[in-house]
Amino acid sequence: MTQSIQLIRARRFLPLFVTQLLGAFNDNLFKNAMVLFVVYSVYNSESSEAIFSAVASLIFVMPFFLFSALAGQLADMRDKAAIIRTIKLCEILIMLVGGLGLALAWKGIAMHTLAIPLLLVAVFAMGVHSTFFGPIKYAILPQHLEREEVLAGTGLVEAGTYLAVLAGTIVAGWVSVDAAAIGVIGVAIVGYISGRSVPPAPPIGKVEPLDFHLVRAPVRLIRSTLSDRRVYLAVCSISFFWALGTILFIQFPPLAKNILMAAKEVASLFLVIFSVGIAIGSIVINALLKGKVSARWSPIAVIAMALCLFAFELVCEAWHANSSQAGLMDVATFVVQPLAVPLMLSLLGVAIAGGMFVVPLYAFLTTFVEKSQTARTIAANNVVNSGAMVLGGAIAVAMNFCGLPIVKQLLVVSVSCLASAWLAHRLYRAERQAVEPAPAR
Repeated sequence: MTQSIQLIRARRFLPLFVTQLLGAFNDNLFKNAMVLFVVYSVYNSESSEAIFSAVASLIFVMPFFLFSALAGQLADMRDKAAIIRTIKLCEILIMLVGGLGLALAWKGIAMHTLAIPLLLVAVFAMGVHSTFFGPIKYAILPQHLEREEVLAGTGLVEAGTYLAVLAGTIVAGWVSVDAAAIGVIGVAIVGYISGRSVPPAPPIGKVEPLDFHLVRAPVRLIRSTLSDRRVYLAVCSISFFWALGTILFIQFPPLAKNILMAAKEVASLFLVIFSVGIAIGSIVINALLKGKVSARWSPIAVIAMALCLFAFELVCEAWHANSSQAGLMDVATFVVQPLAVPLMLSLLGVAIAGGMFVVPLYAFLTTFVEKSQTARTIAANNVVNSGAMVLGGAIAVAMNFCGLPIVKQLLVVSVSCLASAWLAHRLYRAERQAVEPAPAR
């Protein structure tokens, strides 16, 4: 904890932390304000609502698949602080477009011909923004921090990110759409100001030409980066985690509305609980590992996640069978329901276990490669992650098209966690083999 406090106070870390915090807040304020408005005010069908939520998620992750290779090259070949300033300036322009879309939707002007298309364009652009910022926020840590500080720094970035997700989700669920339209522009401006204070982070090692090819570049990147077995297994484990997380986030708004008969503020509350849990898990795992980068706890954490998700599904089933509430419940009515506490605790358990699972894996990617390759390693991870998230979104859409109830979809995610546990176990075995001395001949 002392190390984390020292990092928060340090200029080599604080501006980056604040800039990332504001970016994550703005992402979630905008996306959740959009999705909650459309789900609760435009569509009136569980299937249509889930499909729109999935489409918005797919549009957001598409740039990660297309541009992550270029983003990783830029971050390794150019000054990372200079790139941050450019990215945050672009965020202001993106949020002007997104804010206009929210304002038009709030007024009901050209809803399907202009407002929603503008919103989806802004979602895609924010995906591009996150694609280019993502490699930097992790790759800059080994450059500015000591090796023994990297896990703490990674944990703080993850915890801060999910606390920002929490704040953005709360605000999106409670403020009006017009207020969100103004807010996203204001936060983007503040983020640009904080980004200007990030210390210089020039490229390390040989500066190579950039490859702009959208197919060749990511293929080369993945081949070169994933040659290390530990990095390969860490990337696979993280990707599986985000595929499952994508399905869960797609399910939350329609599940709250159609299964629990709860208002949009309750859907926002679910996302809040999930974000708080991830942040808690990020801090807990750093304390358990005492600063050492290791996957020791990851298999146990993902199994705990599966069990908590199974408990969440059981409570949802019981709630659906016994609920006689007419209309949509607000938060005050929801939290006093007999099954509300076990529902929220099981969801919190899912998120805490998820945070404990994923944070050490990100630390792997920044400590087991050369510093000159760190951003490209994160970019390769983002390419594979985005493919997994697209697959997760496509699976969510397919399950809805096939008529599988949302509650039963939770079981699919729960069982799938076992594959992630297997990958994490293989990673821990590879980790141990790498440090054990070779047998004497």
